[in-house]
Amino acid sequence: MAKKNIHELSKLAKNLKEEGGRIESLIRLSNKAYKKEKRPTISFDEFLNEIRKNPELVFRDIFQFFHDMVKHYIPEGVDEYGVQKESIGYVNYDTKNLFSSDIHDPFFADRLFANRFMKLVEGFKSNIQKNRIYLFEGPPGSGKSTFLNNLLHKLEEYSKLKEGIMYKTNWQLDISKISDFTRFSQSIQKVPGLKEQYYSQVRFGVKHPNKLVFSCPNHDHPILQVPIEFRKDLLDELITDEKIKEEIMHSKQYEWIFKEKPCSICNSLHSALVDSVSDPMDIYKMIFVKPMVFNRQLGNGISVFNPGDPVIRNDISNNLLQQKIDNLFEKTSVIYRFSYLAKTNNGIYALMDIKKNNIERLKNLHGIISDGVHKVELLEERIRTFFIGLVNPSDKAHYEQIPSFKDRVMTIKIPYILDYNTEVAIYKNKFGENISEKFVPLVLENFAKIILSSRMNVSNSVVKSWLTNQVKYNKYADKDLLLLKMDIFTGKIPTWLHEDDIKKLSKKVRKDIINSANEEGFKGFSGRQSLSIINDLFDKYKDFEKQITMDMVEKFFIANEEYKKLIPTDFLSSIVDLYDYNIMQEIKTSLYHYNNKKISTDIQDYLFAINFSLGTKKASAYTGKELDITEEYLSKFEKIILGAAATKDKRDEFRKEMQNQYIKYTLAQEISLKNKKITQTKQYKELYDKYVGKIKENVLEPYKENVSFRRAILDFGNKNFNAYDKRLKTDVKLLITNLNKKYDYTIKGAKQICIYAIDKSLFKIY
Repeated sequence: MAKKNIHELSKLAKNLKEEGGRIESLIRLSNKAYKKEKRPTISFDEFLNEIRKNPELVFRDIFQFFHDMVKHYIPEGVDEYGVQKESIGYVNYDTKNLFSSDIHDPFFADRLFANRFMKLVEGFKSNIQKNRIYLFEGPPGSGKSTFLNNLLHKLEEYSKLKEGIMYKTNWQLDISKISDFTRFSQSIQKVPGLKEQYYSQVRFGVKHPNKLVFSCPNHDHPILQVPIEFRKDLLDELITDEKIKEEIMHSKQYEWIFKEKPCSICNSLHSALVDSVSDPMDIYKMIFVKPMVFNRQLGNGISVFNPGDPVIRNDISNNLLQQKIDNLFEKTSVIYRFSYLAKTNNGIYALMDIKKNNIERLKNLHGIISDGVHKVELLEERIRTFFIGLVNPSDKAHYEQIPSFKDRVMTIKIPYILDYNTEVAIYKNKFGENISEKFVPLVLENFAKIILSSRMNVSNSVVKSWLTNQVKYNKYADKDLLLLKMDIFTGKIPTWLHEDDIKKLSKKVRKDIINSANEEGFKGFSGRQSLSIINDLFDKYKDFEKQITMDMVEKFFIANEEYKKLIPTDFLSSIVDLYDYNIMQEIKTSLYHYNNKKISTDIQDYLFAINFSLGTKKASAYTGKELDITEEYLSKFEKIILGAAATKDKRDEFRKEMQNQYIKYTLAQEISLKNKKITQTKQYKELYDKYVGKIKENVLEPYKENVSFRRAILDFGNKNFNAYDKRLKTDVKLLITNLNKKYDYTIKGAKQICIYAIDKSLFKIY
């Protein structure tokens, strides 16, 4: 809605209210919209004051602006290895605010793509990514168009915010101070209607008599109107913060301030004014500064071209404005002409798929991307635009054979989702949050993993060279170790991995595994197909009163040959094995009732004790307990973690490792620098999980051959349950209640899963 219309709407609403109309909400709406869209123009002097107050906000080109926009919507990510040297920078980012919140058609970025995207964005901040076109490559159905549409929408929204301000030059030529004013006044009298048109110009509701007002069509930053040789001295005087000044003066991020020239229109206009005004300062009184608001629909700062859109070949001019300029200055001294590329200068030029006319557009951009210069007849336009596009793998042939394009095209992979948590989020968005209630817990996630398996490569050399003995994992993983990779892609290390293999999961190995994802996600079930498949599953069991189980999902895929042939061999049976393992962990956790306070005390005292010589007696700094630090004391704890059969060498190695981690990271960084309590540190939490895990391993021992245990589970909730002994009733009640509260099983579902585990003899397997 135009600003003037909003203003008139507000006036109308107020008048109606005075007449008794009940339209208070309309008034609030019009006022809110007016405030949001109102972006006042300021003088050049006021602009200099803005530089003084907030230079980092003022000095942003499109790349820095884009970086700040992304950072505004995406908070700092979480790095599980953030306190260790072993971090590979694989961060968990929350991208909802940028890609899915308050958007009609949300895009879901998995962790792999989010990291690629954020790495690209970080490059914009340092100004190392320029003179390129950025092509997001993905197969059909990967969500490329949704990604780009949502990204551009949020860019528009950001430009309307206070923190999203971006400045451009606005000329307000004071005719009374131009030497040829008399000639101009005489000339406009001769043109019918010109005088009335000229004096009726309105900007922001204020009339400008004796002024010619227009904005730079190239969106020149106002600082470019200061001659290059004077800019450093000006900023040196204006900026008082020495640290910020040093960064602006010498970092690559801001070098455009001291290198870029104004567009041909502003440059020639400045030269013409130098010859026409008596006081040079009068020129800067005619330069105003206007906030730039991106508007895709109008092509302001954002232009998006679909393959079928005709190629624009004509330059843009304004005959009426040109006539006014010619009447002010010597004819042809200022030529108001520019190309369609000027509309996105310091903005975004986007190609939706490299097909049809967009192939020609891409090729036409080559010289512009390389040199940053475009010819408009004899004039030169300097183009500093963020060029972005979408491409299917099959369409890369249109430019890959052109050698000079190789270092000008930067490809960012946007494949099918490879993170099962994100895949599930897509299902929930499509079918509603309550979709989880249709499945027994863990089954929906396993459905997503089956879909993901079709998208992954079975050749898995990195993982297989890391895990030299794969046989020991046959109960938990598929032969191609895709299930293991899926967990690592989410940032998770599976609990079933042995300690020695976790130690071998070095920084290089993890990095290689993550990098291998660059070649995956380009085949298999597309995003659209996966939604269709889960819908087929619902149709198959729509009359089934119970929740969908893992057995049902397995049979569903086995029965469909088209689906089955895209799933790796034996993957379905392997995911059932992993499912069995996971439900056994839930059952063990639910039945577990150990003294958590004692576990916590044991861990805190052990971490304190390993820093002293054997034979020492010390009061624990964490619990106050008097400790007799002997080999027997330390090995007792270590045998719980490592197992009773652990050798002395194994225990000594573990002890040394724990002490090293405690001194370097737990004490030096988390406790001393971050003021964490010992129980909040990563080392403590890892030891706690291991300690509890070892105890849980034996929690089901009394019930492996106990027939009454099965009957008691079936009888839970009816009067027959009272007939069992007190210990058995206590354990069964604890088991069912915890499965319900901790893992979201219904009472019926909890009983069902326990019977499933007993009848498959999972107690003996896991």
